[in-house]
Amino acid sequence: MPGTAVATTKRPRQALSGRRIREWLIFVAFVLPNIALIAIFVYRPLFQNVYYSTLNWTLGSKFATPVGLGNYRNFFTSGEAGKVLTTTAIFTVATVGLTLVLGLCVALALNRKLPGAGLAQATVFAPYILSGYGVGLAWLYIFDPNIGALSAILRDVGLNSPEWINSPPWTLTMVILVYVWKNLGYAAVVYLAGLQAVPVDLMEAAQLDGAGPAKRFFKVTVPLLSPTTFFLLVTTILNSLQAFDLLIAMDKLGRGARTLIFDAYLTGFKEQSQAGYSAMLSTVLFAILVVLTLIQLVVVERRVHYR
Repeated sequence: MPGTAVATTKRPRQALSGRRIREWLIFVAFVLPNIALIAIFVYRPLFQNVYYSTLNWTLGSKFATPVGLGNYRNFFTSGEAGKVLTTTAIFTVATVGLTLVLGLCVALALNRKLPGAGLAQATVFAPYILSGYGVGLAWLYIFDPNIGALSAILRDVGLNSPEWINSPPWTLTMVILVYVWKNLGYAAVVYLAGLQAVPVDLMEAAQLDGAGPAKRFFKVTVPLLSPTTFFLLVTTILNSLQAFDLLIAMDKLGRGARTLIFDAYLTGFKEQSQAGYSAMLSTVLFAILVVLTLIQLVVVERRVHYR
């Protein structure tokens, strides 16, 4: 009898162990292909780019000279670094700030039960799904100082059109405005979802306590939207730093909107074909993205109020 008791207690354990092995094998079978794809098409190019950034290599050449951190030293000790990083910072801060603020304003306007609200939401969101290059070309004709619709409107009211294309400050302003217009719908739709999730009873309780519309907005709505704002802050910063198609369509030569990623493209493929230097610029951009993301996850998220 004791031997029989031991045999009956071992069988469930063996069956359970076999089930865990099968589950683990199924898990590996599903996960391993994804890990392999990520390793081959994401991490391998990333580490290759870091290696290329240590080379003095002209695109198309069969020979490359290792220079260590020479490319980094040349970039940060030249006047180019300050100009490119400043342009990148201005573009990112302006596009992110305007997109979030205007997106919230549009979401507040759309958060009403009115006829045609669904059509209005679709119209606001539509530019976001359009091709950035196509949007840039269309707006480039509108901003053209000679034949553009905007210049014609300004002439009708007695004003001269700025040199949107040939003046670097105006070129950067033009690209920022178009980028915000294109991405405004994304922030508006996300904010609209956050507004519709705000508890109605909480707003009614604040109103009964004597809080006016402005106080309810800043003391109740804005704190409850902090998770939405945090999500948009992370995604819009990453998107702005990686914006490329709109820039190349509206500023092909990089006169005013020469951000870090645009500079990497022009250096590596257009102006001098310096692939090693271009890889260095891409690595610097990747480092900035990592640092900003960590700062947001560690510092900014502490101010987020999750319900």
